[in-house]
Amino acid sequence: MKHPCKITTVVAITGLVTAACAVSGPTPARDGRRTPPVHAAAHHADGIATVSPTWIDGLRVIRDSGNDRSCPWSIAYPQVPGADAFTAALRRMVEGRRADFLGQACDQPAWELNLDFAFLAASGDVIGVRYTEWWLGGAGDGRSTTTRWYDTETGKVLPASALVEPGSMGKFAAGLGTALARKQGFDPQAFREAMADDASRARYLDDLAFTARGDLVVTFDESVVGVAPAGQLRAVLPAATVRPLLSDFGRRVQRQVVEPERRLRLNGTVSPSPTLPPASEESSDCRRVKCVALTFDDGPGPSTEVLLAHLARYHARATFFVVGQNAVMSPDVVRQTAEAGHEIGNHSWSHRDLTRLTADQVHDDLRRTDEAIRKASGVTPTIVRPPYGAVNAVVRARTPHPLVMWSVDTLDWKYRDAARVTRAALSAAKPGAIILFHDIHPTTVAAIPRVLRTLSARGYHFVTVTQALGGGEIPRTRTVFSGVSPAL
Repeated sequence: MKHPCKITTVVAITGLVTAACAVSGPTPARDGRRTPPVHAAAHHADGIATVSPTWIDGLRVIRDSGNDRSCPWSIAYPQVPGADAFTAALRRMVEGRRADFLGQACDQPAWELNLDFAFLAASGDVIGVRYTEWWLGGAGDGRSTTTRWYDTETGKVLPASALVEPGSMGKFAAGLGTALARKQGFDPQAFREAMADDASRARYLDDLAFTARGDLVVTFDESVVGVAPAGQLRAVLPAATVRPLLSDFGRRVQRQVVEPERRLRLNGTVSPSPTLPPASEESSDCRRVKCVALTFDDGPGPSTEVLLAHLARYHARATFFVVGQNAVMSPDVVRQTAEAGHEIGNHSWSHRDLTRLTADQVHDDLRRTDEAIRKASGVTPTIVRPPYGAVNAVVRARTPHPLVMWSVDTLDWKYRDAARVTRAALSAAKPGAIILFHDIHPTTVAAIPRVLRTLSARGYHFVTVTQALGGGEIPRTRTVFSGVSPAL
């Protein structure tokens, strides 16, 4: 059976949380679109090939989160111009998982939902995404995985099982059973039931992906074809063995993973990114003038460039706590943010509650995020804001930079109302305040012009967190809650 808190009619989503590997810089195409380098494929620790499709103009990560510590959740999906059906299908999937979580888990203590994804392919006529879901707090390790595929020729969103030719499913299942028989904890009877008919195969064959050599990796969630303590069971079928069993689409996917083309055949168009002037270089001495630090978490998002334009009109500097996964998918926006004079902080790889991770996992998560931001912007973060503000002794010990919280929470993550967000910011603003916003919400971005206009009229200067704290280096062991609060 599936994880006990999951509705069995909903496909699960999770696996190893790993970064979509960054690639070397894109090369210009004749049609003006950026194209992937020849060797775009990389691979996870489990051998599955992934790519960072930074050559897709207008690619964005749509992220949402609930910051209530009693029921934390974070979901995300890619928005691919020209693949609207794929974007919509992924959105429905992750929003369905969030609805399940909120309906079942929020009356339980210490539960968390986190959805992360990586691109498996994004070239030629195929796109593939692998989702990792962590649903923590119940039985088992709370991890599951699923893959979704998109055929740009037909515009159809396809399940993982579509990689296999229906007429070859019997031979495929036999080979899969042979490979799994060597796995500790494998249950042959459960496997036969999972492969019994088309409906069962569509449900349980939900994570199929290729290695960089073209081998097919099939991953089953906990308790599907084995005993629960065995966790997820994986089988690897060699490329030559599996190729005759693949559908036409499956062979196209395998080819694009092994030898990706230098373009993705999509018809989407996007508006060019605006060129913004840098923020004012005027130094604001916050010991002599009124300063406020506006901070924006979870981005970049679809409205971040609009936000940058608002800030530029008021020569305002701000601090953006960026999610590593978003930086990989939208490096141009991160670079533009840094070039405009704003401060870039680390907000973890995929917005997981760091207090649930081991010391090594905390270190690795933040290190990978630092590296993703550095590759995107040329700037390495010097401050960290932990997701949900969740901190313990392990997080403090393994975080490479000072931890920065906030003194004013606008609750924009809870109330998606621009007027309410504006009132919350203006009523609580005071010299030295660090105000928390989230640039992933259009309602928040819509509130910013009035916030800037009103606080400017009150004589405030808009500075980065580091500037608000005196412009010097913040001790790594310090946890900052506001520009005027003592270290905690």
